[in-house]
Amino acid sequence: MKAVLLAAGFGTRLKPLTDTVPKCLVPINGQPLLGFWLDMLSNSPEITEIFINTHYLHQQVEDYLKTEWSHVTNITCWYEPELLGTAGTLINHSAELEGDDVLVIHADNLSFFDLAAFINSFRMRPPHCEMSMMLFATDNPSSCGIVELNDETVVAMHEKVANPPGNLANGAVYILSATTQKWLAATDFSDISTEVIPRLLGKICAWTNTTYHRDIGNPQSYAAAQTESMQFLSPAQN
Repeated sequence: MKAVLLAAGFGTRLKPLTDTVPKCLVPINGQPLLGFWLDMLSNSPEITEIFINTHYLHQQVEDYLKTEWSHVTNITCWYEPELLGTAGTLINHSAELEGDDVLVIHADNLSFFDLAAFINSFRMRPPHCEMSMMLFATDNPSSCGIVELNDETVVAMHEKVANPPGNLANGAVYILSATTQKWLAATDFSDISTEVIPRLLGKICAWTNTTYHRDIGNPQSYAAAQTESMQFLSPAQN
């Protein structure tokens, strides 16, 4: 399985912090956000290659990888002079992803979960499902994309609406089957949430992260992550 970390965004809701630092590198208790994802992926025997798309302040991301992650030899950066969109990035690099299941992660979130369990859930998914989506329970459902389930299958999405039917939200961590990646490569889509997911409703297997997940989307959420993440860090990271 290959992994794609989507890390090219501007992080406008975190200004002024992101005026000088790309969102994927904002520090969480001293460690860049991207580092938590790389720790997880580089320690997984399931992940054969790691790709990171970059755009805004891309040189900082590349310098961080060269300085802190040069010992991991299966990391590749995809620099985008113009943003391609979350689906557009996968399509543009379809030749490098062809034939493999693909783990796709929005790297501007902070998340702790059992990656092996998520991958196993994907492999044990119902026959009609071609994609898996990680969910999390949110305390602010109207600010998230809330899913509607039939058993373990996502059948509807309610994107940032008042009084959605539940509190299980899209965590923006997906696994696409090789078949789905091949289908996607033949489209001209640019966005996963608005173009890919609506067309795959009824074919998406849900898996819930019960450990921790937070969108580092604004200063208040960012501040909360500093405190909440302490319980998941080793003494060396604190």
